[in-house]
Amino acid sequence: MATKDGEGQPKYRRIADALREAIRAGEYGPGARLPGENDLMAAHGVARMTARQALGVLRSEGLTESRKGAGVFVRAFRPLRRRGIQRLSGEQWGAGRSIWAADVEDRDLVVDQIAVTEETAPERVAHLLGLAPDDAVCVRSRRFVLDGKPVLLAVSHLPAALVAGSAITREDTGPGGIYARLAELGHEPAHFREEVRSRMPSQDESTRLSLSAGTPVMLICRTAFTSDGRAVEVNEMILDSAAYVLEYDFDA
Repeated sequence: MATKDGEGQPKYRRIADALREAIRAGEYGPGARLPGENDLMAAHGVARMTARQALGVLRSEGLTESRKGAGVFVRAFRPLRRRGIQRLSGEQWGAGRSIWAADVEDRDLVVDQIAVTEETAPERVAHLLGLAPDDAVCVRSRRFVLDGKPVLLAVSHLPAALVAGSAITREDTGPGGIYARLAELGHEPAHFREEVRSRMPSQDESTRLSLSAGTPVMLICRTAFTSDGRAVEVNEMILDSAAYVLEYDFDA
């Protein structure tokens, strides 16, 4: 059982709360080193495990990162505000702009890993796209890096017969991306559905996203539909939860 203080809260939580407030107040700025386990033990009169748990809380919240042999530091990365509605507006990609332009502003975003293949549709994807189990899909796998930090893994699936011969089957889809090309093919997206959940990452995901220990990922599965209800894309995304704020701004 965790050691508790006079107010009934575990001591490691009280220490984590104090450190968090110090970070928010600017006492420890981006990139600053926090007090180590020995410092916290001496300052608060607690055991090493309690100090370690306190630092672990901040790390799991994405506020800090551990550097082997150096200590625990305040994360310098500014979270990305993902504007879930504005980014998918037809005014965005229809004008030849990337849907990312609504999120990144003047920050440096690159796709440093991309692969475009044709594969048999996985069962879940075939179901969402209304395909037969052995139908082929065009698969576009990308890793997005913002300000030098990997933040997102995305895999889009589109019916292969629908996009055959188009720029969607090439690495560079051109201005406006996939949705602008679908519109040119006569299958303009008119409606989107996103499902969001979270879990801990696999080892491969943790490595590819350069995640700190204990950082979960957010999973977003987006399906794009035409005006007549046909599903034309399923995009499965894995996000570094500490790198994102999900924002949904809409009228009542």
